[in-house]
Amino acid sequence: MEQPTVTPDPAPPRPSGTVGSFLARAAGVILLLVLAGLLALWGVQRYIASRLAPDPVTVATASLEGLREQNRLSAFAARFVAVVTSRRSQLGFSTEKTLIMPGMVRYEVDLGKLTQRDVAWDAKEHVLSVTLPPVEVTGPEVDLNAIREYGTGGMLARLTDANTALDQANRRAGQAELVRQAREATPVRLARDATRRAVERSFAMPLRAAGVPAEVRVRFADEPVASSERWDTSRSLDEVLTNRR
Repeated sequence: MEQPTVTPDPAPPRPSGTVGSFLARAAGVILLLVLAGLLALWGVQRYIASRLAPDPVTVATASLEGLREQNRLSAFAARFVAVVTSRRSQLGFSTEKTLIMPGMVRYEVDLGKLTQRDVAWDAKEHVLSVTLPPVEVTGPEVDLNAIREYGTGGMLARLTDANTALDQANRRAGQAELVRQAREATPVRLARDATRRAVERSFAMPLRAAGVPAEVRVRFADEPVASSERWDTSRSLDEVLTNRR
């Protein structure tokens, strides 16, 4: 009787290369996921930075609007004393009176006249340039309690209204003299310097608070521009904002 022949089952194929390719694909997927996550994080950071980064033009525009709301800025005042004498002759007589008139004069700038074209930002040099309207002399505010009058009186003063006429002439001349003194070069320069410092602080402090390194330069429209100054290289806020639209 013949013995049955047993044929062994063929060995299953080795998964050589299958595990390795699976691991390689898995590593590739993980690497892609990591890269995608990094790109997403970079995009989020850029978006946040663009939203939160201080914009000097925006800060300067807000400062400009704040200044305009003040309407008029008076950063300097000075006290002057006018000494004037008026004379009058009539009917062969003459008389004169001298007036000593103290008065306060204020120097103001009409901030309502400021526009975005008067403020320029130089992004390369980090310089904010501001051009102000000219300083205006207001007053004088006469100190009536400190007025002193001296006169010869005489027959003409008793016979006519010479005293009244001389008083009126002296008061007009005294006010004109106070204004003349106020418009001299030295007090106007002091007024400009005080106003310049006040406006520079008004723009510099918000920029500094926002972390923007910037130099603020202020001049007046009626001031001569030195040849070394670079006032013609900046772009006004109006031009910058127009280009952004």
